[in-house]
Amino acid sequence: MYALTADQIDSRNDDDRVESVLDRVRQTVGDHAVLPPERTAGDEFQLLLDDAESTLELLLDLTRDGEWSVGIGVGPVEAPLPTSTRAARGAAFFRARDAVERAKAAPEHFALEIEPGLRLRTPDVEPLLTQTIRARMRRSAEGWELADLLRAGRTRTEAASILGISPQAVAKRYLAADLRAEDAVRAALVRLLAEADLPS
Repeated sequence: MYALTADQIDSRNDDDRVESVLDRVRQTVGDHAVLPPERTAGDEFQLLLDDAESTLELLLDLTRDGEWSVGIGVGPVEAPLPTSTRAARGAAFFRARDAVERAKAAPEHFALEIEPGLRLRTPDVEPLLTQTIRARMRRSAEGWELADLLRAGRTRTEAASILGISPQAVAKRYLAADLRAEDAVRAALVRLLAEADLPS
């Protein structure tokens, strides 16, 4: 299981963003939220997921704008599950707590903790996730415009028409935004996260 804890960055000097982000989180994870996102304390929320791909998508979404420190804990949880995330217990939640505290001091505002005893033949998953987040932090607003259109299913030709630029300009944006590399690495990251949740 994947417990994800997110803590708002610099919340003392900003509006409370927890409630406004919860609907977006629910839409991103869909039916893969074993326990739905819920405010757990102050400017923090947590949820439990059963799917590596949804966990990755949510991580990338939350770290995109630099507003959240995100910790992911991988491990078992105590059964039976309660109806509220706040009442849940288990290694995944303890690891997520450790991870989000470490994430607060990281430049990428992300950390991953895997419960010992799981399949630790994937020790590189955290640095690979961190590198992906770092690359996305360098993406320009124009790069994100194109990335969002392509993720929504538009072709590059359609994106050129929508953006009012030439196909050649789209190709340059595609390369500058490093979209090919991100697409290629997503499948690998999902596989590594899935393997991290397997017993050794």
